[in-house]
Order: sequence, then C-alpha cells, then structure tokens
Amino acid sequence: MNRTLFNEDEIPYDNLANFGLSKEMIEDLPLGVLQRISNGHRSPVLPIRVKDDNGTVYNGRARFQLIPYENGNVNIVYFPKLLVNEQIPFSKEQRIRLDEGKLIIAPIITPDEQSIMAFHQIDMETLQVLSVPTSVIENNLQILTDDFKLSDAELNCLKNGNLLTISIEEDVITMGIDLNNDKGIHLCVGNEQIWKEQSRKDWNKHNYGCFGCWAMDDEGNLDYISEEDYTEEMWDEMKKNGAMRKAQAPAHRL
Repeated sequence: MNRTLFNEDEIPYDNLANFGLSKEMIEDLPLGVLQRISNGHRSPVLPIRVKDDNGTVYNGRARFQLIPYENGNVNIVYFPKLLVNEQIPFSKEQRIRLDEGKLIIAPIITPDEQSIMAFHQIDMETLQVLSVPTSVIENNLQILTDDFKLSDAELNCLKNGNLLTISIEEDVITMGIDLNNDKGIHLCVGNEQIWKEQSRKDWNKHNYGCFGCWAMDDEGNLDYISEEDYTEEMWDEMKKNGAMRKAQAPAHRL
C-alpha cells in the first residue's frame, strides 16, 4: 500500500501518548503542520518522553511519520534526534559537506539490493541522513527549469546542492534542493537568508491551540505548555493577538 493521506480517526494516539505526545498536544499543532502530517510527511522535531522496562524515563526529541500497514491500519515511525551524527559510509570530503548542511550525491542500496544514485542531506535538527533517489528530485528540477527558463549552468548549480538566486522583473527568487520539503525543492521570494528562515514559517514564539501552546525557544526547540501553566506574558500575548480561548474554538483535526 502506498497511501499518503490519513484521516483523524486513523491516527494511533495511544502510540503517540506512549511517547509523551497527547492527543491534545497533536491537535494544537499549527494547521499547516497537521495537514502535512496527514499527507504522510514527517512531523516537526517534538519533545518525547519514554519510560523503559526498568522505569527509567528518557526525555528527548524526535520527528514522527504515519505509515500504513498492508491491512489498512496505521503505524508510526519515529526519527529521534541523535546525540552524534550517524556513522555512514561516506568519504571524509562527503562527510564534511553533509555536516555543513550541504547536499551530496552518492549511491544507495534499495530493498531489492539494487544500487541507485541518490541525493543525501543531513536533517540538522535530528542529525539523521535523508536520502532521495536523484531521479525523483531531477524530475522536479526539470519542472522548475521549464517554469523559470533556467540555463544549464543554473540547473547544474541546483544539482550540485547549491542555492540559486535569480531576478524576475522586480522580484528576487531563491531556490534549492531541500529534502525536508514535501517536494524536495524549496522556492521562495527573497534572498538566501529568507530561504533558510522559511523552514520555520509555521511557527511563532508562541503557537496557541485549544488546549495549550507550542512555544519555540531561541534555538528553534519546541515545547508544549498547558493552558494552566501560561505565564502572564503568554496570556497578554494571546489576548493581544486575538487568539480564541479553548471554549470558543474548535479543535484542529488531521
């Protein structure tokens, strides 16, 4: 089964709760984030809390993704934030490039043991290595080339993992391969700095939901704060922004 669209009643909230993510916490994620999760994409990096068989509690951070079983049920795969980068068989030069957040092209072995070329990039929030076959990304790059009439040199710039900034009339547009993006390519109006900042476009410092608030710190880490734990500053900000109280607002649904 290759289903990538999930309904709210299919979500295994009991599984998420085992990792410290309650149904209320998930429903309080920004609507755009919920839509991407329901389309089969990975969640943002969220705090998790797990207790092992010995009763030891582990506090960490991870992304999760909904995965369909052949029988129609839905499971969850977690992508934990690693303490150190994965040990993977890249050359020293490739590893340096990956650690800088840049792309490399190298072969991967498919489940049927075929060797194919793929783009590789580190998810800088979890230190996991993301890999996507080059043919998938190159198809989307070709569409981009046709739309913006890119030259061979500009296309090669993108294929080499670099950002490309072009001017169209009065607009400055920056594009580049981003394996965290739904389409593998991120395009924005603005310069390279804006391109890099837009990965957090769904998030404000405080992101109010119906039951609580997802707060982002200066390093981009997300933590959940229940309504009863709001500070005076948070209440003032919520009122200033015209945010609805939970008794007045419907819950977001996947």
